[in-house]
Amino acid sequence: MTKPLSVGVAGLGTVGAGVLTLLRDNAATVAARAGRPIAVTAVSARDRMRDRGVSIAGLRWYDDAAALANDPGVDVVVETIGGTEGPAADLVRAALAAGKPVVTANKALLAIHGAELAATAEAKGVALCFEAAVAGGIPAIKAVREGLAANDLTRVMGILNGTCNYILTQMRERGIEFAQALSEAQKLGYAEADPSFDVDGIDAAHKLAILAALAFGRPVDFAGVHVEGIRSISALDIKLAEELGYRIKLLGIARRTEAGIETRMHPCMVPVSHPIARVDGVFNAVVAEGDFVGRVVLEGRGAGAGPTASAVVADLIDIARGRTTPVWGVASAALSHAPSLPMSQRVGAYYLRLMVVDRPGVIADVTAALRDNAISLESMLQRGRAPGEAVPVVVTTHDCEESQMRAAIARIEALEAVVEKPAMIRIEAL
Repeated sequence: MTKPLSVGVAGLGTVGAGVLTLLRDNAATVAARAGRPIAVTAVSARDRMRDRGVSIAGLRWYDDAAALANDPGVDVVVETIGGTEGPAADLVRAALAAGKPVVTANKALLAIHGAELAATAEAKGVALCFEAAVAGGIPAIKAVREGLAANDLTRVMGILNGTCNYILTQMRERGIEFAQALSEAQKLGYAEADPSFDVDGIDAAHKLAILAALAFGRPVDFAGVHVEGIRSISALDIKLAEELGYRIKLLGIARRTEAGIETRMHPCMVPVSHPIARVDGVFNAVVAEGDFVGRVVLEGRGAGAGPTASAVVADLIDIARGRTTPVWGVASAALSHAPSLPMSQRVGAYYLRLMVVDRPGVIADVTAALRDNAISLESMLQRGRAPGEAVPVVVTTHDCEESQMRAAIARIEALEAVVEKPAMIRIEAL
């Protein structure tokens, strides 16, 4: 019998325990597809006595995760600890330095240190695999890096955070505000007690940085990603978007232009006819567009023990079979160094909702601010009259540059009749 692939797993939370469970429950299927058995032989976590719902009896235990990398009986290291520094980073660096392949679900680590880690993996001639780091069980990494390898990709985008997508779906379907939807998501376990990483767009932006590196064959550049979350989205904006033929999604977009690479994570209004507009609840979606393949849409669960463990084990099967590919799709010498474009250069349409005192001359002042910044109106909507009281006014524009819109908003916000900070959402034609 072919020698089993011996795996060391560091981090026995939801994902790590899921990997142990999958490898045991589907042992025969995995062995057939890998060409040999894959077995966990060593583990590391913070609390040895904790009940994780999966037995660790008979497995070698390491209190120090980095020490697991130097276990001579471990062929490949799986990192599911999380975080950009500390034990996770120490373990991955130690494993690669020891010439051992690494499988990680850690998108933050890759987004921040991915260029360094990829260089080490290449120098040591070992695999650094991370299918589980983006979109959970959706095979987004393999699709972009390998399945679409013959294409020049022009754009990759996606709904990359199930927590935010669930919150926005609940707000739309039930007409509730963000705070209530977030509270309910926390009670259901879809959102953390501190939801900042999710609702402020950081988690999804880590994933977008990885997808952009793969799509355009360049080093990962998280610093070049523009990041906004969903805290400012209101039920009123969601309702008005529906009336205008759009749905609001937290969308990550990476696009190649002649000037460089555009990477941005922010709420978008997307046409209801686009497939991504119909991805609801905790589901994720990734869309890639290539010159020969056209548009490819992948949808599925983006988190959870089962989907994420599925992605981790898919990488282990590749390693067992000896299938490897450069971390970012091409060797380091062939990586592109196209610059990241600032958000101020984004060109597109905009939705602008203002709360203004209903009195003569207000609309003229608003349109003057837009006109003076060379912004053309596409439509204007005002519902009802309430003289002397605040009423919503909605403006949609034709394409303009972000810097123009920012300048116009600053002038509009300074108007005495504007009683709230204007709500601005970018419209994506897709």
